[in-house]
Amino acid sequence: MDLKQLWALTSWVDYRADSDFPIQNIPFGIALIEDHRPRVVSRIGDMVIDLAQLNAQGFFNDLGLKDFNFESSYLNSFIALGKLRTGAVRHKIIEIFSESSWQDRAQHSLFPLTKCKMLLPIQIGDYTDFYSSIEHATNIGTMFRDPDNALLPNWRHLPVGYHGRASTIVVSGTDIKRPMGQTKPPEGSPLYGPSRLLDFELEMGFVIGKDSEMGTQIKMKDAEQYIFGLALFNDWSARDIQKWEYVPLGPFLGKNFASTLSPWIITLEALEPFRMKGPTQEPAVLD
Repeated sequence: MDLKQLWALTSWVDYRADSDFPIQNIPFGIALIEDHRPRVVSRIGDMVIDLAQLNAQGFFNDLGLKDFNFESSYLNSFIALGKLRTGAVRHKIIEIFSESSWQDRAQHSLFPLTKCKMLLPIQIGDYTDFYSSIEHATNIGTMFRDPDNALLPNWRHLPVGYHGRASTIVVSGTDIKRPMGQTKPPEGSPLYGPSRLLDFELEMGFVIGKDSEMGTQIKMKDAEQYIFGLALFNDWSARDIQKWEYVPLGPFLGKNFASTLSPWIITLEALEPFRMKGPTQEPAVLD
């Protein structure tokens, strides 16, 4: 199915015309439905799709997933099936919910979002935070340094990043406690207390779905083979704590008290129609 055909599709599920979750999206997540066990789900409009229910009805039999357990606490095992198979599941869901002939059977797998509890979608062993926006890098550099020295010499040449604390990543909607830590007033000794410059950022999380062997290199042209999908992400920041501890080793306690991840992972395939050319890299990337 080409993009023109895909965007012409409609669904027998009723949803708003401006929904972020039309039949063309079909993301993946983990949910508790009616207080039962966690399971792999998708979404259309404001309805959650129980993939365990679809699988039990045989909808995925022709995909070789009859014995796959969709009752899982995380998407990791599903992602590990590989993009060919997870992509086939997504296309099957699009087919099911765009053809009215499936409605009588498939409607039993639909549950209102308000009746579901969305969970952290993936089990995170590690993650790296980095920033590639020159505007953001300049804003941060201005906070911590002289405005005329906002960007350090290496910024244009390589990704500036750090390893965050995976254990404090929580799903969107989780309450975040204001962190305590050391701050340094303009005059006098450091003080200990609650952060007074708590910040939040709109960021994008890349979910890696393919293993790489330690010591091997991955070329940028091959990156999409390893990226399963994207999700909204926010690494909460205590800027006053961060400013005091930032030099010489970079972010630590001002960054690792909480990060928030969307419950929905959007596949690269779903985002393909929105691909845009990025800014020209200056100087050229070394690869």
